[in-house]
Order: sequence, then structure tokens, then C-alpha cells
Amino acid sequence: MTNLAITQNPSTDAEKSLDKPYASQRVAYPFFLVSAILFFLQIVFGLVIAAQYVWPTWLKDSFAFNVGRATHLNLLIFWLLLGLMGATYYLIPEEARSELFSPRLAYLQLGVMILAGLGTLISFWFLGSSQGKPFTESPMPWPLFIALGVVLFLINIGITIIRSRRWTAITIVLFSGMVGMAILYLINLLTIPNLVEDYFWWWWIIHLWVEGTWELIAASVTAFLLMKLTGIDRGSVSRWLYVSVSLFMITGIIGIGHHYYWIGTPGYWLTWGAIFSALEPLPIILMVYDAFRSMRHGKGIPTNRLAWAFMVASAVGHFFGAGVWGFAQTFPQVNQWTHGTLITASHGHFAFFGAFGLLVLSAIYFMLPKVRGVETCQMGRGMWGYRLMIIGMLFMVLSFTMAGMVQVYLNRIVGMDFLVVRDQYVRFWMFWVWFFGLVLFLPGVLVYLLEFANLKPTRSRTGAIQ
Repeated sequence: MTNLAITQNPSTDAEKSLDKPYASQRVAYPFFLVSAILFFLQIVFGLVIAAQYVWPTWLKDSFAFNVGRATHLNLLIFWLLLGLMGATYYLIPEEARSELFSPRLAYLQLGVMILAGLGTLISFWFLGSSQGKPFTESPMPWPLFIALGVVLFLINIGITIIRSRRWTAITIVLFSGMVGMAILYLINLLTIPNLVEDYFWWWWIIHLWVEGTWELIAASVTAFLLMKLTGIDRGSVSRWLYVSVSLFMITGIIGIGHHYYWIGTPGYWLTWGAIFSALEPLPIILMVYDAFRSMRHGKGIPTNRLAWAFMVASAVGHFFGAGVWGFAQTFPQVNQWTHGTLITASHGHFAFFGAFGLLVLSAIYFMLPKVRGVETCQMGRGMWGYRLMIIGMLFMVLSFTMAGMVQVYLNRIVGMDFLVVRDQYVRFWMFWVWFFGLVLFLPGVLVYLLEFANLKPTRSRTGAIQ
């Protein structure tokens, strides 16, 4: 008899009795560290390009806006991806009840990813090299290194799960999301000479990452955190996980059509894209409902209130950023006016930070103390960082939205020249994007980095580090 099984519905108390720390979970720490550094750099470069929008001649001869934008976007992908990978390296041993297959392979993978990131930035800054398409600008050979890093990650995680012979809903969905993300990235390695076909397949990467495979990963991490933070039953979490993931895939795959409105694809995408895009908020609503249901039925107050605060904010941000802000411009009758304006930027910032950024921060605030051997940590300073980031992002999103509305009305409806609108009317609102980012969001990130750096292992009464 083998012990291969799809985990049924053990009680939470029984699960807790089996919980134990695994030495290989410490692999998560360097991933979290690099993720935190890249997060800070992403915000810095975001403030630089926001300032260039307000003062267009600033750094124009030494650091062009398009280079700063590519840097900002790629740092976003890297810090989120490394944060999710670190979270996976933490949760997989607990879910599989087995040590990680190879911590050395994980460190090698991190080195490959860092090399790819540095090579990409050097190519942007000093060689003027880029593939051009947002989020996938990294020029050859660095996409090959990125692909190699993801493959090493999948090998490590896959062998760990297979050897443990313990498949749970969380590991199944998480591993499926990671495999799907890797497969979709392979499209970026192709050379497609036709521009329409190139963008057709490019959207398979971007859309099916953020509204497909990344959603599977986020749903799995969310389910794990809900169990740990609220004590809710695994069976309940698993049922909701399968339902929400099924809806994500059904609505997300065909919902890609809302990106095909204006790139030269057949007209039927106007209908299919609108219908299924309108359904995309449904699984997000389910996830938000599940988070608050877990809070209501959970066993006591979460011990890590800061991780829980980021967790709840992620659910709410997911709903409003990805759901409401996305739904507001998804129909072609609206999108024909808003497409390519700063309303799209407001949706992008709200959705990425709300759906994924806050979730990564929640996972780190929950997992990092355990990895570092800290039983308790002070929450006051962390809550200030939480508040500053949340309030800062909300004001930035509102400023982006107002800037986009000005563009739509004056440029698209009234017919004023694009550059006149940009220079004389939009710059006012972009100043507030820069201002709130500088005085609210950046200090919040600095508090997070301070918490990260000052988190130390606790000492026992004999003075030994635990």
C-alpha cells in the first residue's frame, strides 16, 4: 500500500497537530529579501517617470522616459514573482509534509533569476536594447535565463510533491498555475514578424498571466493563509478554491477578447470579449466573500494581525482594482474612449497592487517571522507602513483616474491635440500621482523594509538563538 492520496477534509486541529517547522523553509528568506529590494527600486523608478511626466525635460538626455517605464514594469514582475516563489517554497513543505527536494537547487534558481534581472536592466540602461512589448521587454538572451529559472523552480517543487505522495487542493492548484505561467512565457521566445499576430499572442502571456495562471497561484496562497490565520477548515477552503479557480479559467480564457478589440482581430471578439469580461469579477467576488466568511467563522482572532490586515486588503483591492476598475472599461462601447489613456494606468496600478502586491506582503509578514525564528513581532510600526501604502495607492489611483477622464473628454470627445491636453491639463493630476507616491506610498515601503531588516531571531532564556 502506498500513501498516495488526495487529502480529504481533516479538521483544522488535527492539521495543527501535524504542523512542524521544516529546515528547507528557510530557502524562502533570500527570495523575500530580493523581492523587498526590487519592490523598493520599482517604487523609486515609478517616482522618476511620474516626475518626468510632470517635468518632461528632467533627465531627458540621461534617462529616457521609455527606459524608466520598462524598468518600472519589469521590476514589478520580478518582485512579485520572487515573492510568490518564496511563499511557495515556504508552504510546499507544510502542505507536502516533506522537506524541499533540493535547497541548493532553489539557491541556484535564485542566482539565475538575479542574473537575468541584472542583465535585463543593464540592457535597458546601457545598451539601449529591448524587445519593446510592455512587461516582456527583456532582450535576448535574458528571457532564456528567466525560463531556465522557472524550470528549475518547477523541478524542485514538482519532485517535492511527487516524492511526498501528498496532493492537496492547494498544491494541485498552485503547481498548475506555476506550470501554466511557465508555458505561456515560452511564447515570448518566438519571433513573429506580423504585428497583429505578435500582439495577439503577446496578450496570451499578459492576460493569461494576471487573469489566469497568477490567479491560480494567488488563490492557492490565499487559501493557505486563510487556514493558518483564521483556523478555518481545510475542506471548506478547498471547495471554495476549486469553485473560484474554475470560474477564473472559464471567464479569463475567453475574457482575453477585451484585449482584441482594436488590434486587427475579427469583429466577433467585440461580443465574446465583452460577455466574458463582464463575468470576470464573479470569481473575484467569491474570493472576497470567502475571505470575510473565513473571518466570521474562524477560530478566534488571527494571531498575526498585520498579515491578516494585508490579506483582507488584498481581497478588497482585488475586487475593486481588478474587478470594478476593470469592469468599468471592459465593454467596447466604453473602451473605445478609454483605451490607451491613464484610466488604464489607474486600473493597472490598482489591480496589480491590490490583487498581487498586498497578497505577497501578507505572505511575507506571515512567513518571514517563522523563517527567522521570531515567535512574536511588534505590529505598530508595520501597521503604519500598511496604512501609508494603502492610502497612498488609493490617492494615486484616484489621481490617475482623474487624469484619464480629462484625456477622454478633452482629447477623445472635444478633439483637442493630444500633447496640448497632456502638457496643459494632465500634468496637474500627474503631479498628485507623484506627490502621493512620494509622501505616502514610498514612506510605507520604507517602513516595510525597516521591519524586514530589524526582524531578528528570538533568544531563549539561556541566550541561545531559537
